[in-house]
Amino acid sequence: MSLHGGRRTKDEQDAFVVELGYALFSAVFAAGVVFGAVVGPALLFDLPGAVESLLWQGGKWLAVVLLAARVISVLMRFRRAAQPSQPGRTNPDS
Repeated sequence: MSLHGGRRTKDEQDAFVVELGYALFSAVFAAGVVFGAVVGPALLFDLPGAVESLLWQGGKWLAVVLLAARVISVLMRFRRAAQPSQPGRTNPDS
């Protein structure tokens, strides 16, 4: 919602779309790096079946949790930044 309680302006919608794209891209990248770091030893070395399975499962779940946490944190930070510091007053930079 916009700061005045009505519908979002086109600029606000565009800013949200850009922020959502950044959140998704950075989350997928971070999750991929973590997944690769956790699963990498299972691909490089001949490990026992239980250890290899544990690394695959752990990497998968850690990547999913990191992806969700990253998207949520970026969007929450964007939401907080959209709030005026002094309601009812104009921004001195405007």
